[in-house]
Amino acid sequence: MIIEHAYAHVASYARDEWPWSVPCVRGLMTEGLRFTAPVTFLVGENGLGKSTLIEALAEGFGLDSWGGSHDWRYASHRPKSVLGERIRFDATPRGRRMLGSWAARKGFFLRAETALDALDREGFAPESVSHGEGFLAAFRGKFLQPGLYVMDEPEAALSFASCLELLGHLDQLVKNGGQVICATHSPLLTALPGADIIEVGEHGMRRLAWHELTLVDHWRRYLADPQSYLRHILD
Repeated sequence: MIIEHAYAHVASYARDEWPWSVPCVRGLMTEGLRFTAPVTFLVGENGLGKSTLIEALAEGFGLDSWGGSHDWRYASHRPKSVLGERIRFDATPRGRRMLGSWAARKGFFLRAETALDALDREGFAPESVSHGEGFLAAFRGKFLQPGLYVMDEPEAALSFASCLELLGHLDQLVKNGGQVICATHSPLLTALPGADIIEVGEHGMRRLAWHELTLVDHWRRYLADPQSYLRHILD
């Protein structure tokens, strides 16, 4: 583990203004977010704050909001988000050493919408391989050292088999001392043994077991009977 607790303090804020209007952000402000396992998955419907939260956590650790490894600061010209600049961490002894020294800090932020640009900067030449192969090249070449690895929907470019390969990389990364925080819609990724799963929603944030996840239930029912879903969409 690198970080154990993330939190943010703001003297005053308007609850009806973004990002303070997002339930999971308000939960972060009031209770913080504790990390109890080397791999943490954030799940939930679109628009409920997963990406807002994941970007702020990456920025709080010093990773570029545009994506890429800790070696790049900052590829984009935009400032940190209003939440990212306020994120603070309680860390393990190893994590405190990383937070206290820029040279000691290691990690990577992989976000689906800017991945091609980030992979190009990292030397993985996405123009010569498929989008998914570029992702896998980053996992093979950059997800190696102890550090904090933050991902926003990495499954977007990956096939079923490639998602399984990613699980193998995450397992090895954890064994090497890495910590992973990943926002995802994938029931395949969230099945990683030992991972902590946090559902983001109108309720804020809550921990659930894999079999309790709404996304798992929907996929099971859809695969068992696609027409029960499609008849409501295609009529």
